[in-house]
Amino acid sequence: MIIDYGATPPIPTLSLNNGNHLANYRRVYAASEKASGRGEMSLDQWFAERDTAGIDLTVIKGRDIETTFGGRITNEAVADVIASYPGRFIGFAGVDPNKGMTAVRELEHAVLELGLKGLNLQCFENQLAVDDRRMYPLYAKCIELDIPVNIHVGVNFSLKSSPDFGRPEMLDRVLCDFPELRVCAAPPGWPWVLELLSVAWRQPNLSIGLIAMRPKLLNVEHSGYGPLLQYGRTVLKDRMIVGTAWPMMPMKRVMDEIRELPIEADIADRWLGKNAKAFLRI
Repeated sequence: MIIDYGATPPIPTLSLNNGNHLANYRRVYAASEKASGRGEMSLDQWFAERDTAGIDLTVIKGRDIETTFGGRITNEAVADVIASYPGRFIGFAGVDPNKGMTAVRELEHAVLELGLKGLNLQCFENQLAVDDRRMYPLYAKCIELDIPVNIHVGVNFSLKSSPDFGRPEMLDRVLCDFPELRVCAAPPGWPWVLELLSVAWRQPNLSIGLIAMRPKLLNVEHSGYGPLLQYGRTVLKDRMIVGTAWPMMPMKRVMDEIRELPIEADIADRWLGKNAKAFLRI
């Protein structure tokens, strides 16, 4: 089974209703988004492209950044898409930690009533550090509900937010306080890749999401991603998880570039599905 750990199919309800703070992303990813067919691909074409890439299951994620940037992809919208296309998607809830107990209750509702399987936190959009105490009630609830959490780690390209929100070292403090918490750090920490790897080596419940970046860069000298290849085929081979981030990256290109890396076929299979299956407890 190949699992795409993060994509946004061309369904209007899965589009952020206010994404002005992400304008600089469109500049940074302009070439790859053009190659992916952003803004031009119908949903039928998207499913055909997904099938061509060999993807069996796609993770879709809610987001709530209403208190900071006024946008939201609702948990109900994510659940509706999953119900409309059985067996094709798995959903993560999105809540806003700035909303306090409201966010905790929304997460519980999303999991117990809507059937979502994880929590998605884009900390740079919530203007909160990963180890901010306002995050802690949500981490505790994730453990109680036995669900994983996806946390944005690494630089962000929004000119309305600080890159410091993505420092991997903060994850270590969180996981020391919540050793049972299952976390996927995605994207994979650039330019603090070694920092993220050191945290993952220390913390057995931390996985690394190879998402929103060209997989071929893992094998490009001086790209900054090289250590991910070395550790991802050895001590962390069971904790690397691939996502296309479509429409930021073309789906088939991502899959092809993973297969073209100097890694054994078994390692590629782990990255492309087996590790995600274990992380998501499918």
